[in-house]
Amino acid sequence: MTLVLAAATRGSALARWQTDHVAQLLAATATIAPVVIETTADQRLDIPIWEMGGKGVFVKEVQAAVLDGRARVAVHSGKDLTSEQHPELVIAAVPTRADPRDVLVGATLAGLPAGALVATGSVRRRAQLASLRPDLTFAGLRGNIATRLDKIPHGGAIVMAAAALDRLELYATLAARGIPWEILDPTVLLPQVAQGALAVECRADDTEAISLLAGIEDAASRRAFDAERAFLAELGGDCDLPAGAHATPAGDSVLRVEALLASLDGHVVLRCQGEGEDPLELGRRVALDLLDDAGGRSLLDR
Repeated sequence: MTLVLAAATRGSALARWQTDHVAQLLAATATIAPVVIETTADQRLDIPIWEMGGKGVFVKEVQAAVLDGRARVAVHSGKDLTSEQHPELVIAAVPTRADPRDVLVGATLAGLPAGALVATGSVRRRAQLASLRPDLTFAGLRGNIATRLDKIPHGGAIVMAAAALDRLELYATLAARGIPWEILDPTVLLPQVAQGALAVECRADDTEAISLLAGIEDAASRRAFDAERAFLAELGGDCDLPAGAHATPAGDSVLRVEALLASLDGHVVLRCQGEGEDPLELGRRVALDLLDDAGGRSLLDR
């Protein structure tokens, strides 16, 4: 008899795609039964994410479903997780990561006219774009992925994750509607920690689920995921400042991490990088280099 796993997920089209994708990966060994959780953050679209507590606002209620037994696993966007792991839960699988980059939708960066409005709900994106183009103006952006395309400011742009556009096949929609876009290289806009990665959680004592989920783990994606999250944890658990990190292979067992910390207005943007074999040690070391050698502690103390 095929094992049935109840999987907690948010109800958005992207979240359901992610859960369906995990179901496909597990199809040979288990059947996924989605348990849709309508989170407070999904309901309160009138409040910016950073005012609701920043990272973690989309996952705590989903995690609660695993903790209280409504579900055995939870499927998250990696970038939504806080850097601190819940003591009763474990991230049992990080499948193959999608494109971690950001996409400017509505215009190219060079093509935006002076004073153009860019809508984004991310302080990380806003700070980096403000540093690159101090003439731009900014507004918040909430809502599901598809409806955001209807919120592109006239003569301006919005910023979205490339993974979301890929997963929902929205590049074709952009082309059909004649909407220009530009994928921003990490040298231009450094991604959010774990952007493009999925994280599948279960209870730390659920050995059956842990064993099952190990079969869909991608080792390279997990190493990058762990290094980026270790960087964020060392910054001080999910600091309110714009921060980003991007880990890539740099040899047989070597990772390279590019990291960033900025002021909210983008007037100060600090970057550093490091290489190493141990993802956790590397992430922590890059964070300390950014804080101590690049002057990041002065930003945290403001």
